[in-house]
This record gives sequence, structure tokens and C-alpha cells, in this order.
Amino acid sequence: MTELHRWPVKSLAGEPVDVLRVDARGAAGDRTHALTHVHKGDVRLLTAREAPRMLAWSATYRGAEVVPDAPPEPVLTAPDGARYAWSDPALTAALQADLGRDVALRRDVAGQQDLPDSLLVTTAATLAAVEAELGRPLDLRRFRTNIHVELDAPPFTENGWEGRRMRVGELDLELLHPCVRCVIPTRDPDTQMKWGELLRHLVREHDGIFGINARPLGPAAVRRGDRVVVHDNLPSSTFA
Repeated sequence: MTELHRWPVKSLAGEPVDVLRVDARGAAGDRTHALTHVHKGDVRLLTAREAPRMLAWSATYRGAEVVPDAPPEPVLTAPDGARYAWSDPALTAALQADLGRDVALRRDVAGQQDLPDSLLVTTAATLAAVEAELGRPLDLRRFRTNIHVELDAPPFTENGWEGRRMRVGELDLELLHPCVRCVIPTRDPDTQMKWGELLRHLVREHDGIFGINARPLGPAAVRRGDRVVVHDNLPSSTFA
């Protein structure tokens, strides 16, 4: 395994980690916090699709222990470097002033992923292949992955893993379906500048797919460097 990532607040920049504690809901603390807004009379989660400026904010648990049933409050850092605890009364006003819209805060320990009870898995081979096709490096943060693995397998192999199982250290995952990307990866994680050719290329060459959604099958802790095994139906691919 090469990288683990957690996103404490949906659509804000997140944090690389050495350990993810996982249960059936997904990674502890992953997208357990979100911003909401009112759209056509309904309260909805706000994402970087509607407000790309959200990517200029970051959220971290700052090394605190993160467990599934009781993740701590994240600390948010604004584009100007100001820091706010999630419970800080000044946070909502700061977000509204910077994003230019009314927002409210929502916490849900079950996570607020687009696909409930899931993790996103990506592979180093596919990232390198897309970089080669486009002729430029790609920041993995664009894809907001949870588990990024290096396997002895060719690029895009994961597109055919639906229905198979992956074991990452102690963690068993049911591989669901390839992840069809939206416009969020087109935004640079640092500048928020839009690069539409990335999504057009993925749609044109790979049916819009990058990565695969996975469902945890039980509680476990996954760590950088854990052995990865993909099994069922075809000979296993492994990475130690």
C-alpha cells in the first residue's frame, strides 16, 4: 500500500494518515462533517461542485485518535491561515464570508459520502497511466481516494474487480463498482483552477472511470505498508 487519506469535512482538503480505523460505515472520521445549504427549498449537502472555493479550506484531526463511534472535532484552516475548531461560534460566519453563501454545519458519525458505507480505492498503475496519456503529473488529491495501492497488476485492472474481494492487512473489502467521476477532480487542489480536459479525457478514453468503490465487511485497522490481496474468480494480485 502506498497512501491512506481521510477527509474530515466533505469537499474540504483532507489529510494523509498512517492508520485508518474502519467499520461497516467506512473510515472513521471520513466525511463525518459537512456543510449544508438550502437549494430550491431543500437542505442539501454543499460540495465543491457548487462551491469550488471549499477546496481552499482544509480540515484535520491534528493527530487525535479517530474511532468510528466518536470521531473528534476537526480543526478547519481557512485560505488566509486562520484556524477554527468545528464548535467555534465564529466558524460559520467565516465560511459564509469566504464562500459567499449561507451555510450550516452538519456532523454525522456514519459519514456523508455520496455512496454510503463505502471507501474509495485507487491504484498507482492507473494514476501513472493517466498521467502518461495526458502528458503531465496528476495530484492524487484530485480524486479524494481513501486507499491508494500499488499492485503487481496492469493499469485499469480494477475496472474489472466488481464482485471480488480485497484484503488490506486486517481489513476485508467487498469491491462494488468502478467510480464514475464528476467534475470535482477537474479542480486543482491548491489553486481551484478548473482543468476540464481531465474529465473529458476520462470520459472519452475510460468511460469516466477512475478508481473503484468498496464496502468494508467488518471492523479493522488498516495501515500504510499492509499487504494487499485481491481475490475471487481470477488469480490473486498481491502487494507486500
